[in-house]
Amino acid sequence: SKSSGVPHAINYFVPSWDGRTLAYGVSAGGSEDASLQLLDLRSGQAIGAPIPRVPEALVHWAPDSRSLTYNQLRAPVPGEPETEKYKDSTVYWLKLGDDAAKARPLFGPLVNRELKLDRLDVAGIEFDPASRHMIARTTDTTAPEGKLFVAPVSALKASTIAWRQISGFDDKITAIALRRDTLYLRTYANAPRGRVIALDLAQPELKNARTVVPEPASGVLLDFHLGRDALYAEVREGFTVRLLRHAGTAPTDVAPMLAGSAFAVDDAAHAYRDVYFATSAWTEPSRILRATPQGGLEDTHLRQARMPAGAPALTVSEVKVPSHDGAPVPLAIVHKKGLVLDGRNPTLLVGYGAYGFSFEARFDARSLAWIERGGVMAYANVRGSGAYGDPWYRAGFKTTKPNTWKDGIACAQYLIAQRYASPQTLGVWGTSAGGIFVGRSVTTAPELFAAAIFDVGIMDAVRAEESANGATNVSEFGTVKDAQEFRALLEMSTYHQIKDGVAYPAVLLVHGMNDPRVDVWHSAKAAARLQAASTSGRPVLLRLDEQAGHGVGSTAQQSFSKLADVYSFLLWQFGKLNATP
Repeated sequence: SKSSGVPHAINYFVPSWDGRTLAYGVSAGGSEDASLQLLDLRSGQAIGAPIPRVPEALVHWAPDSRSLTYNQLRAPVPGEPETEKYKDSTVYWLKLGDDAAKARPLFGPLVNRELKLDRLDVAGIEFDPASRHMIARTTDTTAPEGKLFVAPVSALKASTIAWRQISGFDDKITAIALRRDTLYLRTYANAPRGRVIALDLAQPELKNARTVVPEPASGVLLDFHLGRDALYAEVREGFTVRLLRHAGTAPTDVAPMLAGSAFAVDDAAHAYRDVYFATSAWTEPSRILRATPQGGLEDTHLRQARMPAGAPALTVSEVKVPSHDGAPVPLAIVHKKGLVLDGRNPTLLVGYGAYGFSFEARFDARSLAWIERGGVMAYANVRGSGAYGDPWYRAGFKTTKPNTWKDGIACAQYLIAQRYASPQTLGVWGTSAGGIFVGRSVTTAPELFAAAIFDVGIMDAVRAEESANGATNVSEFGTVKDAQEFRALLEMSTYHQIKDGVAYPAVLLVHGMNDPRVDVWHSAKAAARLQAASTSGRPVLLRLDEQAGHGVGSTAQQSFSKLADVYSFLLWQFGKLNATP
């Protein structure tokens, strides 16, 4: 960054099992177009030259820590459509010290034609240092439910590898972990809130799998981690996640006295008897704690969990707002204690509603600049999120997508009715796929909002699949090639729903010029259309950063600058820019 003047970011890093070598990806200007680099941790010297076009963290070390696998995109062919970018990628196996040109292709549509892989089957090959097996797992880069294959690690030395398929998309597997001869899988097949099953790889057919963590009676089983002597499951209830230890008896809460959430820290539990987990709550900073099998807790002090000096005391309300059809939408409302509910508070409604992603109780120090000025933050788990498991996600998916913004509108009406805000002090914010949430909320009920933030948003859903990453999102939003899905895309497309002569709220559209996930033309088109159509006289501004992308890889200064502009824009439109804390 210093030598080029262009911000660079570490996209991912993966240490070898023996801790001697680090694999990591670096990209420039928010592009996420990472090159894979290898570092000898004892000497601090690079190993070999950077390997281009390894944007995803699909990098895994072989059991001996002397070789690794990685997924590399094809080199672009001049003149080919940009929708080809993520197709026909290949997993390579590289021995440390060898030039990348000597890497062996192991898996991919161009390598394993006998498997009849889809061109968008982007794969990684995973190992466990104590296992004789390796697992190839594919996704389309969007949907986690892909295909699973198994082969012996010894086949790395053979001329060919006979991969055996374990599962496909319809088996609804969203997470895996390998331990010796057993493959653990999180699935929502016949369990909408998720369960964990275990498969003996000596007989790798799903019909032989046994349930090791059943579907919870309530809440959603999000993920799991393998400890040395137990399995740890993350189960969400509302906005709170509990970490439950399963060791052959009734599950126990790792931190029963903890207020807020607990998340296992990566796979630290894989190597250590003690499990490390991060705390998370709306009103206090996160800590990293160590839990022992005997039930003890110890603060590692890896995070300095202190409120900033002068920060206001916070309070939170978690409610369920009836939507247009009576469905209960989870809404968390955070503000400083003692706030007067007189309808005049600057209030920001944040939503997303895609991929099953849900907001969870997390402290965000960046929101304090808003809250200390009397601001209210409201987080809505609208349909399309996974708040209640897979059915809630599918209820805001493709043809059911209108529920996403209708839920948002219901939450906006609630905030006004409860006098947190008024239409003169209510803003709405959506990022990326949340562009559908914010854009269609504004175009459906413009009278509810004074201002809106369209942040690297999907604005033209009809033409999105003509872009590189849009092609991978057909599984989430649909395709114009299907008549029913085309109508759904047209309905969720903000650009196509902007009407002439409507008094729209003020809008700030934010984008990075190097965005690989949502092309910048989405924001540019929507900005031009809104400027031409709106009769409110309120500003429609386009904020571009030439050295940023989707927000991933932005420097701290870039992130702070953007947030300052967002808060200032909202306070300006609420008539509170000069308000004192």
